[in-house]
Amino acid sequence: MTVSPLPPAQRRPSRVPAMADGDVVAILADIARTLKSRELEITAGMSALMAREIENLGEDPQLAETLEASVHGNVSTVILVLANDIPVDHLQPPTAAIEYALRLAQREVPSNSLVRAYHMGQNEMLRICYDEIDRRALSAPLALAVIKRLTGIIYSYIDWITLAVFDAYEAERSRWSSFRGSVRSSTVHAVLSTDTPDTASFEAETGYRLSRTHLALILWRPGPEQPSTLHLLDTHARAIARGLHAESPPIVTAIDRHTAWAWLPFGLREPITKTTELCSMVDLTDGTRLAVGLPGEGLGGFRRSHQQARAAYFVATVPGAPPPPPVVGFGDPGVAAISLLAKDLDSARAWVQEVLGELADDTDQAAILRHTLSTYYATSESHVHTAQILTLHRNTVKYRVTKAIEATRSSTVPHDELDIALALQICRLLGARVLRRTT
Repeated sequence: MTVSPLPPAQRRPSRVPAMADGDVVAILADIARTLKSRELEITAGMSALMAREIENLGEDPQLAETLEASVHGNVSTVILVLANDIPVDHLQPPTAAIEYALRLAQREVPSNSLVRAYHMGQNEMLRICYDEIDRRALSAPLALAVIKRLTGIIYSYIDWITLAVFDAYEAERSRWSSFRGSVRSSTVHAVLSTDTPDTASFEAETGYRLSRTHLALILWRPGPEQPSTLHLLDTHARAIARGLHAESPPIVTAIDRHTAWAWLPFGLREPITKTTELCSMVDLTDGTRLAVGLPGEGLGGFRRSHQQARAAYFVATVPGAPPPPPVVGFGDPGVAAISLLAKDLDSARAWVQEVLGELADDTDQAAILRHTLSTYYATSESHVHTAQILTLHRNTVKYRVTKAIEATRSSTVPHDELDIALALQICRLLGARVLRRTT
């Protein structure tokens, strides 16, 4: 995404630290080298803290990934400044930091959340640096000089970068308000989140009646932004509505330049929600992806179906997971449970490895055994049907199933077949994110 450069006056920090003594500069450079070796650890810690403490900053995997990229860009820049004594007013804003601000503006996340994140990052970076100063056991006068210099640099950087990202945020919010569908966005958010929403105003503004059966969709297109993306997502949503014989046109609202939410209205008849049938109904060869909830009635169904679509979207967009199919449904095997487990990937990974033992190894052989055993459970433990699905000889299936079950017994904690079947589904959808590295 191209971002217009900020005016020079807006880039300049309000206070630039004066020149420092050579010993102070050298100590800060040494601290920077230590921080560089911990750069990824610091980034991960800060990102997790912000996502946990500030509402809306990491509400879905793609936004969380952009948050981490923004934090990494800022951490890396601060380390560069400390290592080379670079004046803050010589810098350019990290691209990822500007992009994250734009995404928050598009999603109508309040700007104070962005400002809070930078102050939280400032506090964390100072805390980490103070620990490094303490480890060096400097004399009191030298330690004080280093702290003063460090605090001045960090303050100047945060003062400068928050102004830059806030200007980008405000400019994008003004542009976004003119996009098709954005007028309805705040109305839709109010119906989804307000305890007692004004449903009459919602229906008057949108022309969409809530006293129906609803099917919620989330449509998105990964990759670089294209001018036609939102129009394309809107077209797909309307094509699906026609294919499912919805009672009236859907309501479609843009969430950011890559993502749209949609609801399809139906009467008493429940629509098709099988992902295989939805795939055959709409052409998604252009790279568009679709997450689908289950049908729900009335205001509660409008909300619940959307929550389910977001859960399916969450599973489909976990960073580092295998590429998902074009359509992922909340009703697909394992998706509902995995959407909950995937919110704590560290715990999910530990549980999968405990349950599957050696079957959780990230190897080709283990993958073959996992696929065979998963299919075996899906066919109600039928060797014949498993052989038919996998186009294998029945004896081959028996051999692989036996080997797979033996591998699970390497776990120190016994688990039943239900646990094993769920762990296999987690491996299928999240892949290497939950598997055990063997090299």
